[in-house]
Amino acid sequence: MAVLWLSGCSLLAPAPPDDQTDLCEIFAEQPDWYDYARSSQKKWGTPIATQMAFIQKESSFRSHIRPDREWLLGIIPWMRPSSAYGYAQAQDPVWGEYLAETGTVFSRRTHMKHATDFIGWYNKRSQKMLNIPLTNAGQLYLAYHEGQGGYARGSYKAKPQVRRSAAQVAAMAKRYSAQLQRCEAQLRCDKFYQVWPFCR
Repeated sequence: MAVLWLSGCSLLAPAPPDDQTDLCEIFAEQPDWYDYARSSQKKWGTPIATQMAFIQKESSFRSHIRPDREWLLGIIPWMRPSSAYGYAQAQDPVWGEYLAETGTVFSRRTHMKHATDFIGWYNKRSQKMLNIPLTNAGQLYLAYHEGQGGYARGSYKAKPQVRRSAAQVAAMAKRYSAQLQRCEAQLRCDKFYQVWPFCR
């Protein structure tokens, strides 16, 4: 029964977007995602495009993804390398800090609303602790991947793959931002009671 319940949860989650390189297409498929990311931007300050670039890199928009298990002796499924889970690949300890600090006890890492809010919260903390501008997607991602302590120690400097990932996130955020400029007005007017140009 537990297996069926977990499978059902995964099946109920939205499928990953067909084209993950076009933010307008992503939001056309999942308009609620725009609302969630915009709400997080208003609350914490991280641009919508940066939030979505983080999620694309971390999970490719797969809601229930976890790191692959390691194999003992090459044949026995063993532990996972980390507790990362969900759209934002938030790990258990920092997710617990997020829940405690924001008071959102029932938030789920498998829901886009909570994933975007978590990313906004985390990046705001990076801004305060490390003085990283919220417009600098690459440096924010380094702090996100390495943790604020790791970033402060410069742990990423010895990790070329992490630096490459940060550069990819920065490039995707820039691309998403340019794309959003052409479709955001329409996204803000997606409710039946809203009339352009009075959408907010």
